[in-house]
Amino acid sequence: MQEIDSAAQAVYRIMLTDHRIGIDGLMRKLGLTEGQVRAALDHLAALRLLRPSDEVPGEDPGGLRPVDPRVGLPALLQYNESLQQENQLRFEEGQAAITALLAEYRDESASEEDNRIERLIGMTTVQARLEELTSSISAECLSFSPGGTQSATSLQASRPLNSQALGRGVVMRTIYLDSVRKDRATTRHAEWLTELGGQVRTVPALPLRMIIFDRSVALVPIDPANTRKGAVQISSTGVITALVSLFEQVWADAAPFGAPRERDEQGLTRQEQELLRLLGRGYTDEAAGKHLGLSLRTVRRMMADLMDRLGARSRFEAGLYAGRRGWL
Repeated sequence: MQEIDSAAQAVYRIMLTDHRIGIDGLMRKLGLTEGQVRAALDHLAALRLLRPSDEVPGEDPGGLRPVDPRVGLPALLQYNESLQQENQLRFEEGQAAITALLAEYRDESASEEDNRIERLIGMTTVQARLEELTSSISAECLSFSPGGTQSATSLQASRPLNSQALGRGVVMRTIYLDSVRKDRATTRHAEWLTELGGQVRTVPALPLRMIIFDRSVALVPIDPANTRKGAVQISSTGVITALVSLFEQVWADAAPFGAPRERDEQGLTRQEQELLRLLGRGYTDEAAGKHLGLSLRTVRRMMADLMDRLGARSRFEAGLYAGRRGWL
C-alpha cells in the first residue's frame, strides 16, 4: 500500500503554501538533510502528489508543484483501495478455483482415470489415515488449522507422531487463527512445535481445514462446515499444486506465532480488519465469529470497541464512518 511518511507529509504541507521554497528552504524549515528532502520529494512525486511545474501554464520549468489535496489525496485513497480490492480478489479467486476443483473431484461420476480421490467417512477413519500419512512423511507437512482453540487432549495426542516426523527432519509448517493466541493449551503446543523445529504462524481467517503431505497427498473436509462428517484424500497433481499455492499465499501474509500484534496506519489489528470486512459482506456476528474462531461475545465486544473508536451510535453509522476513514 502507498503511504505518506512523516517527512513527506511535512514537505507537502509547506509546499502547499509556498511551492517555490526550494530544497534549501525545506531543509531549514524542517531541519532535514538534503537527502531526506530529496527522498520526500521523490516519494510525493511517486504518489502523484507533486507534478512538474512545466505542466502548469505560467510556471517556471524544472520545478515541482503540489497537487491540490482535494484532488490528490482522494485519488491516493482510491488507488490504495483498488490495491486492497485487487489483493482480496486474487485471494478469493484462488479460493474459488480450489472450490471448483474440489467439486469436480467430489463428482462420483468422474472417470476412474481422473478420479484420484478417496472418501474417509467419520472421524475414526480420518484419524487412522492421519496417523498413517504422518508416519510416512519424508520431507514436508503443510497445514491449515481453522476453528479456533483445540482441546488440550487433542493437541497432546498429536505430539508423538509430530515429534517423530520432526526428528526425521520433516519440515512442518502450520497456520492457526489469530484467536488461538489467547488459548493457553494451543500456545503451549505451538511453543512445543517451535522448540522442536516446527514453524507456526497465524492469520485472522482461513479458507478451510487442510493438511498436505510431501506435496503429493492432501486431506480436506468433505463438508467444511462440519468436519466430523469425514475427509477427502486427494492425490491429483493439479489439485495438490493449487492447494500448495494457496498455502504459500496465506503463509506469506501470516504472522509468526509469538510476534506482537501489529496495527495498521488506522490503528486496526488484522483481526479487526477481517471482522469489518466480513460484516461489510453481510456476515452476521455469529457467522463472522465462527470464521475468525471467536465467540459471539468476543465479536460483539470487538464491534462495540470499534464503534466507540469511530464515535458511531449504530452499525449503520459505524459502516459509514469506517468507509470515510478508509477502514473498509
